[in-house]
Amino acid sequence: MSAAAATGGGAPEWLISEDRVPVPDALAAMRARVEGIRAGTAKEAIWLVEHPPSYTAGTSARPEGLLDTRFPTFDAGRGGQWTYHGPGQRTAYVMLDLTRPHGPVPARDVRAYVHALEEWMIRALDRFNIRGERREGRVGIWVADRTNGTEAKIGAIGVRVSRWVSWHGIALNVEPDLSHFGGIIPCGISNHGVTSLHALGLPVTMEEADSALMAAWAEVFGE
Repeated sequence: MSAAAATGGGAPEWLISEDRVPVPDALAAMRARVEGIRAGTAKEAIWLVEHPPSYTAGTSARPEGLLDTRFPTFDAGRGGQWTYHGPGQRTAYVMLDLTRPHGPVPARDVRAYVHALEEWMIRALDRFNIRGERREGRVGIWVADRTNGTEAKIGAIGVRVSRWVSWHGIALNVEPDLSHFGGIIPCGISNHGVTSLHALGLPVTMEEADSALMAAWAEVFGE
């Protein structure tokens, strides 16, 4: 992640990594950026990345949630359970100073912040005529097939807030290999599947997904 000038508020900096970023490198870069934001020497940032195939454990992850060790596993330090990251999935790391409001999202309100991240994905999906939905008691964004009563997860959320600076964020399934999710119980939910934009018949490019996320951000966070 690139360095940034001192911040005095304003819109976050958008960063896009062209190469796949190993999870440990991403964690180290986020920690450094979070420290800079807290110190006032770095701007807030939204960092868009793809990872090599990896499984990451949140603070609530249990050993039985890892079914297959075919890919490297990492302790991510975020909330939640097991998550897969890999090519074709857009991971967006959001590093914000939550001591100040971001548009309609109030300061020092983690619940409102997480709700805004959900809304961000929902509005991005709406640009592809996909109805993303929340589910009570189930983290992430879901799409329903009302013809047969099934539903599947298309976006994951996992956050950490360190002294009121956020990090980690969301993961949107654009075109990942969905069989890779079979090595874990995603987010501890075993009775529902996982899907992607391509699996839903939408050949969306990563660049188009990024454009949708950027446009939806302003609607939700007012920046």
